[in-house]
Amino acid sequence: QVQLVESGGGLVQPGGSLRLSCAASGSIFTISAMGWYRQAPGKQRELVATITSGGRKTFADSVKGRFTISRDNAENTVYLHMNSLKPEDTAVYYCNAGPIMTTVGYRYLEVWGPGTLVTVSS
Repeated sequence: QVQLVESGGGLVQPGGSLRLSCAASGSIFTISAMGWYRQAPGKQRELVATITSGGRKTFADSVKGRFTISRDNAENTVYLHMNSLKPEDTAVYYCNAGPIMTTVGYRYLEVWGPGTLVTVSS
């Protein structure tokens, strides 16, 4: 079974920085894309950033120039580097990965982590 575990959330002041990490575990052979989504209170979940196994990146307009995404394919880990944080970045951040191919030939279309809370407040 493939699982994602996020870490790095917490409370930060406006203008500050945080780095989120997400590690995938299980009998993983390949992961096509990994990324981050977020859901603020009362709002729908939205895409923040994604990165493919080849390194192609996409970002939501609201985070361009402030957030970066990186990935360690050997460790099946994705990172979200968040700078110049704003109160409107406050949300639960979810890691997403997929499609995932396991070493026993099973294919997961996508897997979600449980989420990590980021609060931007003074």
